[in-house]
Amino acid sequence: MPTLSIITITYNAERFLERTIESIVAQQATDFEYIVIDGASKDGTLDIIKRYENHITTWVSEPDGGLYDAMNKGQQRATGEYVWFMNAGDELYDSETLPKLLEAIKATQADVYYSDALFVQDDGSPVGLRSQITPHTLPHTLTWRDMALGMKVCHQAFVARRAIAPAYPIDNLSADLDWEIRCLKAASGIQLVPFILCRYLVGGLSVQQHRRSLIDRFKVLVTYFGWVQTVINHGRIIWRASQFKKSV
Repeated sequence: MPTLSIITITYNAERFLERTIESIVAQQATDFEYIVIDGASKDGTLDIIKRYENHITTWVSEPDGGLYDAMNKGQQRATGEYVWFMNAGDELYDSETLPKLLEAIKATQADVYYSDALFVQDDGSPVGLRSQITPHTLPHTLTWRDMALGMKVCHQAFVARRAIAPAYPIDNLSADLDWEIRCLKAASGIQLVPFILCRYLVGGLSVQQHRRSLIDRFKVLVTYFGWVQTVINHGRIIWRASQFKKSV
């Protein structure tokens, strides 16, 4: 059993998939598996997958019920002790990222590892660290209650022990927030690693369908924090966002 399963979800991702795969190929580590779940792409995505087939442990291309259905498929195929989602267009931060993460896992055996994420544009140019260019400061000691004001940690900068990782609700665009909360609630050890884990491609599904994403986020937060507290917290979220815009 490998220590880590890295999972990439793709659909018509020929523009960005290669950068994701190359960031994994560049790692000086072997104690991991790499899984690609494609949603029956109709562009050149499969050509890229086949070109790098020697570096992919397993891959599948078939219709699915959307992003989170595909992520469930990836998690079901994973055999690693930990799971880490790095979707098409996202990258491991640099060639030392995986060796350093595996070393941290070996040393501490926490249930969750997390860090900051570098936001990048389509062309790969950096936008800035998530903790600096969004109102989401990164807690040094993370708990599930830190999610009361939204997703504190970028999903691609969050690595969880597979034994505590739940299935994603496939009909909610904030399913990654729900997944992180449930992982944190189940975790007995949560560790901030002192290095950046990923380069995150801005403009994903939740950005493309922003209004529905906000509604779905509200539903998730109500589940864990209650209706009244979530309404109050959303007032705080709006105020915090307005103050942040004034400061940048």
